[in-house]
Formats: sequence, structure tokens, C-alpha cells
Amino acid sequence: MLHGQNNLHPSDPESFITPAYGGRFIQEPVPKYKMPDAGLPPKVAYNLIRDELILDGNSRLNLATFVTTWMEDEARQLMSETFDKNMIDKDEYPQTAEIELRCTNMLSQLWNSPAEENAVGCSTIGSSEAAMLGGMALKWNWRKRREAAGKPADKPNMVMGINVQVCWEKFCRYWEIEPRFVPMEGDRYCLTAEEALKLVDENTIGVVVIMGSTFDGRYENVKEVNDALVKLNSETGWEVPIHVDAASGGFVAPFLQPDLEWDFRLPLVKSINTSGHKFGLVYPGVGWIIWREKAELPEELIFHCNYLGGDLPNFALNFSRPGNQVVAQYYNFLRLGHEGYRDIHQTSQDVALHLSAGIAKLGPFDLISDGSDIPVFAFTTNETANFSVFDISNKVRERGWLVPAYTFPKNRDDLAVLRCVCKEGFTRDMAEMLLNDLQHAIDYFASHPQHTPQTEGSGFHH
Repeated sequence: MLHGQNNLHPSDPESFITPAYGGRFIQEPVPKYKMPDAGLPPKVAYNLIRDELILDGNSRLNLATFVTTWMEDEARQLMSETFDKNMIDKDEYPQTAEIELRCTNMLSQLWNSPAEENAVGCSTIGSSEAAMLGGMALKWNWRKRREAAGKPADKPNMVMGINVQVCWEKFCRYWEIEPRFVPMEGDRYCLTAEEALKLVDENTIGVVVIMGSTFDGRYENVKEVNDALVKLNSETGWEVPIHVDAASGGFVAPFLQPDLEWDFRLPLVKSINTSGHKFGLVYPGVGWIIWREKAELPEELIFHCNYLGGDLPNFALNFSRPGNQVVAQYYNFLRLGHEGYRDIHQTSQDVALHLSAGIAKLGPFDLISDGSDIPVFAFTTNETANFSVFDISNKVRERGWLVPAYTFPKNRDDLAVLRCVCKEGFTRDMAEMLLNDLQHAIDYFASHPQHTPQTEGSGFHH
């Protein structure tokens, strides 16, 4: 069969092929700080942005972040399919609202909420918002108690360890509450009951106890604080409660340390927050807040909005937000179940313990913690090292690893450490590769005996 020539019009897109990186758009500067007059073809815009993001660190090699960096393909697909769901639109997306309800019920049971007390809770954009909602409820309840007793309510304070996450400092500043920090001293890196009670008085709206410090991964002793406050309250007539910041430990302790009493089994624990996007294994951002009973959430804080045809009881700092993270949390609950969460976190903890033990054997490092609470540990250099933690952080970054180096807070700001967060997707093989790279870094500095150790780093935040 013979074929004749097909004379295409020059403007016909089929008359030429534009190479991905040879077209006019690629040859011109990429708009950065001013919106361009004309747009770009979708594929060109995608390639430009994707290529720029290559400069970011590899999230799978990021041992700095507590945030989930890996999910199954089915979870990713489900999240992609529900990006357009607005979590606030309960009327339009009643099944998404139902899924949120199921998740809060599962969490309240996971944290041993007494059935007769009718726990309540909600999802949030992250654990920081959840913490602030818990703090607001504490303040409002304290103020009501003071006013009912005819006492002034103008000087509220909150007691917590200086190792709290920055969201609590924000909460105290934004809501005009005096933060009372238990300082670090010597080898004590977190809050204890003895130190907390030194700061508690009749104006204390609550004590924040952390299940999984961001500084070194350890649990604070919630039961010890609870028992001390029970005694103090009985002696003084005060009603100082506990809020547990379980941003990390809330999804670890029920599976790895089920007999540890830290949750609603303790009578003074009135509320608990957690991050679904940390050890809840969901991509950011989703958090959760649960109150042990409805009476702990003041009705004055709840807004009943007549929104798009229905009553919307709402307690949040945000309004519109995507519902796909809540859907992904429910996916994990169904997909993994109790057994799956336990297996994943046990594996992560095994890797953390293996890695921390291997680091201790390298010689120039001393462990601050080993990963036996949540799978997170911190370590520092000892007198045999001719380098600092900041040197090591920079050196392993040459291999792609993001291992944060930072100093501890006031009173122990002389202590600089490295921290490793071991989570799903960080395997034992990867831990072995990190150990090898740490050894190569040690060897490098040993071959440069005149090296002057760095005293500060590039600014990791936790």
C-alpha cells in the first residue's frame, strides 16, 4: 500500500515534537516572587516544580522528623481520592463525619476511657491544635471553679517540663497563661512529680505530662504525677488536673507498653492529645484530642453553627480543612488493627535499640536514651571525640542522612546531642548503613586531628 504526504498546518501540535527540556518555557527564568502574566502548560509547570524539589532532603532518610514519611499505595490512593472532602462540611460529607466519629471512639477505647463517663473528642489539623484545645478546656474549667467559689480568676498558670514542644509555649502566650517550667538539672531531663508540685498552686489550670519527649524520646511518669496531685488536691481542696501530651506515645504505649498506666485509667487525666501523623502512621497533618467525659469540655467553647443546612457543633481553631487524613487514619485502623500497629512499632523499636546499641559501641558517643520508650533516642559525644555533634550531623548529611543536632534547654544548654527517630520505613538494613556512615565520619575526623569542632549547627527544630 502506498501512502501520500500529509501536509500539516504549521500551528498543528502534531506537526512538531517539543523536547521536555528544550522548549521556550524551559529557556526562560522561572517565576519566583511575582505571579507571571501568562501561565505555563501543565506538564512544564509540573517538571519545573518537581525538579526544584529535588533539592529537598530525602524524607526516607530523615531521622529528624517524627512525621510519617511512608504509607501503603492503597492509603495514598484513598487520600488522593478524598482531597476534595472538607472535614468541616458534615452535612455534605456525612460519611466522612461518621468515620471521624468512629476514629474518636476507637481512640477513647485505646486509651481506656471509662465507658460510663462518655468520652468526647475530635480530629484536628495536627497535635499542636489538639494540645491548644485541651489547654483551653483546662483554663475555662479552672475559671468556672474559681468564679463559683468567689475567687479571682485573673492569674492562671500551667505547670510543665521545660522539654515541652513549642506549641505549649504558644498556648500560654496566646491565651495569657503563666507558663511554669520545671527545669532540667543534671541527668534529669524531664518533669517529675516532686519538681512539678513545687510549682503548683491554686491558680494552676493543669499539669502537662509528656508521653514521648521530643528531646530524647522518654516518657514522663504520668502515674507518679497523678498520685502526687491526688494527695495534694485532697489536702488543699484544689482540683488540679492533668493533660497528657501523647503526641508520639499515644500511638505507641498502648501497643508496646500496654500495662503502663498513663491514660484515662488515672482519674486526674482529663484529656489526651496525639498526632495521627506521627506514630499514628498517617501523612501530615492530622491530630486528635479526647476528653475523658463530656463535662470536661465546657459548653461555652462549642460553637453550634447553622452551616449549609445543618447544626454543626464545632470546637476548633481551624475551620475548613481536608478530610483525607481522617480517612487515612481510619484506613490504618482497619488495615492494621491492634496487632498490625504493635508489629510495626515493635519493629521500629527493635531497629532503634539495635541502632542505639551500635552507636554506643562506636566509641566516641554516649547514649542519653536508647529508644526503649518510643523508638526515639538521643546521644552525645564524649571526651574521646575530636568533633562535635554538629560536625557529625553535617558529615552524614553528605550521604543524605538528616540527623538533627541541637542543645538542650536552659540549665542543660551545655549538652548538645544528636537524635534519631526510627519509624515505619526505616529498616534494620538502613540502620546498618547509617552505622557505617557514622564510622566513616569518625575515621574522617580521626584523620584530621587539628580539626576545630563546630559549636552550633544549621538549625534543626523539633
